[in-house]
Amino acid sequence: MNMKAKENKFKPSDEWFRQADYDLETAEAMFGVGRYIYTVFMCHLSIEKALKGLYAKKFEKDPPKIHDLNYFAEKVELDVEQEFQDFIDKLNNLSVPTRYPDELNRLLKDYKQDVTKAVLSNSKELLLCLKQKL
Repeated sequence: MNMKAKENKFKPSDEWFRQADYDLETAEAMFGVGRYIYTVFMCHLSIEKALKGLYAKKFEKDPPKIHDLNYFAEKVELDVEQEFQDFIDKLNNLSVPTRYPDELNRLLKDYKQDVTKAVLSNSKELLLCLKQKL
C-alpha cells in the first residue's frame, strides 16, 4: 500500500463524528420548528456518536450499542472541564424520557424553549471539545 492510500484510509471514528455533526444540525432544525423534545433527543444522539467515535479510535473496534454517555466517557478516559462532565451527566438523564416517554403532555411542559436552547448551546460547545480530542 502506498503512502497516499494509507492517508486516505477510511477511519470509523471520522464517520461517527460526521454523523454527530449531522445529528446536531438536525437538533438545530428541530429547535427551529419548536420540536424541543426531539431537539434534546438529537443533542444526546450527537454527543453519543462523538463519544463512540472516540471509543472507536481508542479501541479500534465498533463501540457497543448502548446509549449511556457516562459509560463512553469513562471508557475513553475523557478528560474535560467539570462543566462539560456535569453537562454530560445532565444530558444523559434528560434523554431517557425523550427516548421512552411516559406522557407527552408532561414532556412538553418540561422541555420549554429556554431549557432546550441551553441544551443545544451546551451540546454545540461539547461537540467542539470532543472533536479536539479526535
